[in-house]
Amino acid sequence: MEKWMNRPAWVEIDLRKFDSNVKLIKSRIAPGAQMLAVVKADCYGHNMRECYKVLKENDIHNFGIASISEGIELRSYGDPTDRVVLFALVPPLFVEAVCDYNIVTLVQNLEYAKALSDEAVKRGITMEVMGCVDTGMGRIGYQWDDPAVVDELAEAASYPGLKMIGIFSHLSCEDFEDKYWSDLQHQRFEGVRKALEERGVDMSLSSLANSPATSHRQQLHYGLVRPGGSLFGRYQNCCVELPGIQPVMSIKANIVQLKSVPDNFSISYERSGRTSRPSKIATLGLGFADGLVRYWGAGRGKVIVNGCFAPTIGNMCMDQFMIDVTDVPDVKVGDECILVGSDGKLEIRIEEMGSVCSTLGNEITCGMPIRLPYKFIR
Repeated sequence: MEKWMNRPAWVEIDLRKFDSNVKLIKSRIAPGAQMLAVVKADCYGHNMRECYKVLKENDIHNFGIASISEGIELRSYGDPTDRVVLFALVPPLFVEAVCDYNIVTLVQNLEYAKALSDEAVKRGITMEVMGCVDTGMGRIGYQWDDPAVVDELAEAASYPGLKMIGIFSHLSCEDFEDKYWSDLQHQRFEGVRKALEERGVDMSLSSLANSPATSHRQQLHYGLVRPGGSLFGRYQNCCVELPGIQPVMSIKANIVQLKSVPDNFSISYERSGRTSRPSKIATLGLGFADGLVRYWGAGRGKVIVNGCFAPTIGNMCMDQFMIDVTDVPDVKVGDECILVGSDGKLEIRIEEMGSVCSTLGNEITCGMPIRLPYKFIR
């Protein structure tokens, strides 16, 4: 804990580990392809401004976002020559902002393409676009087998003020050991890409590969590959594990109160925690309003204190939660607790918290910037 934090709980982002991850993943990319680093959701809760600096140091010039507002933020401190790609559909109403901030957008109908073309022509500029094709995610884009997909994207590519650079699709099951569905998506993607290329449309920066595909399957690499969570140490389960990838985020807090209580003592709301012996109970000053998951309380979760695991006890509160430190030696107020991170051989990964709470580690870390101070390790 440091005075500037004004709080006995914080997030640590190890930019040295992030840099190592970037270099490792970059080394896995097929020759001729470029990294399109996914920085959406404040870099999955890891802070886009600081992570952007590391990406630029590694000669990355393509960045993926999920909203126009994220593009505006990135443009406020980024290199104006960066390519910023928006992974969501944009209503025609917002083409002025798209042009203002030079954002690459996805085309999935001619109404949008025409609106963007008109705005670009009015300004005397050319806007890069990508055709959006649904090959099996069921989310956005032309259906891969829609007779209109090739005709309309070829037409959009001919509009003045637009430059089609490729097509875009997203894999839904690439982190499965069975690659049947991913291979089918690849086949569908390739069919649309080839048909457009035969129509004379530039497909040089097409993009299909997500984090697992970027790390493991170069046959899915096209012009742009899109690592996201893997940059921050995610997707390290079973078949998609990449040795050497390290978690970048740790979550820590200091004990703010320590009390000795008797057997059968109740803890937290609904008396949801109950001691089974005389115990020592420590309180930590953060809770589910800080991005943690309430379900992690009541004995389902744990923290690391003084080289020991200590279980949560009682329901997690909005701003505080309790842990049972009865078996932790020499415990005292002010001791540092690790909610996510490692201490020697002990480790708690965000994926473990997510699994116990029936959610994803990404969902948890995206909530971290809500209130917690951040400390960056360089």
